[in-house]
Amino acid sequence: MDSTWAHILSICEQLSTTTYENLTKIIRFSKAQSADQARNFDDSFQNDLDFWMGGGTCFSMTWHLYQQLQKLNLSPRLLMGHKRKEQNIHCALLLPFENKTYLFDPGYLIFDPLEIPEPAPIGTGISFFPLIPNTVQLQNNGSILSLFTGSFQSPLKLRFEFILSGVDVLEFQKHWTESFHREMMTYPVLNRLDKKNGIQYYYQKGNLVTRKKEGSFIQKIEKENQISTLSHLFQLAPEIVEEALKIIEKR
Repeated sequence: MDSTWAHILSICEQLSTTTYENLTKIIRFSKAQSADQARNFDDSFQNDLDFWMGGGTCFSMTWHLYQQLQKLNLSPRLLMGHKRKEQNIHCALLLPFENKTYLFDPGYLIFDPLEIPEPAPIGTGISFFPLIPNTVQLQNNGSILSLFTGSFQSPLKLRFEFILSGVDVLEFQKHWTESFHREMMTYPVLNRLDKKNGIQYYYQKGNLVTRKKEGSFIQKIEKENQISTLSHLFQLAPEIVEEALKIIEKR
């Protein structure tokens, strides 16, 4: 058990250095002209991982982790995440292990396995994780797992709801393909966790949010500084940032 769990934690630690970004996804889609083909492009060279497909968003991160856990002869379950007004907008993994069940949500920059609480009447149905810079709370009603995040300075907010029965690979890939046509593919979205220093960088629509334990601040990134700033903060090659921004501008 100990060696397998150590291997799981090692996989998560390696994944924690990866940037969530839709730039390679935008580039793949532009070149392939087909969401199915774009989904199957291998991005290993960019992410410095053995196996990676279709751009660096939650689907790629989750799929990579799913494959790695299967290689350990484990039985991860794919989960789709829902918001109140948007279905199948996010994804994560559930893993039964040693009489416990864990949530893995690398696409939301949660790189620690989170033990899912037992629902009432067996347990409280609620678990709290004081991660830095974002705290996490899980609520399990037996069929739906609710993910809340916040900080030490702000209240918890409901982010996603996961139906615990999960989906099969075909349904997961269907939603992955559909994600290439979502509105978020029309502008850059980048998210990276500096786990060592407890800092999160989030960029969307020209605004950079830097989140620390002490709080968050927002700054506007001027157009002439986008390539240099984004490539540096999010550890992406400047040519990838430049190519994706050009594709977006032409739309």
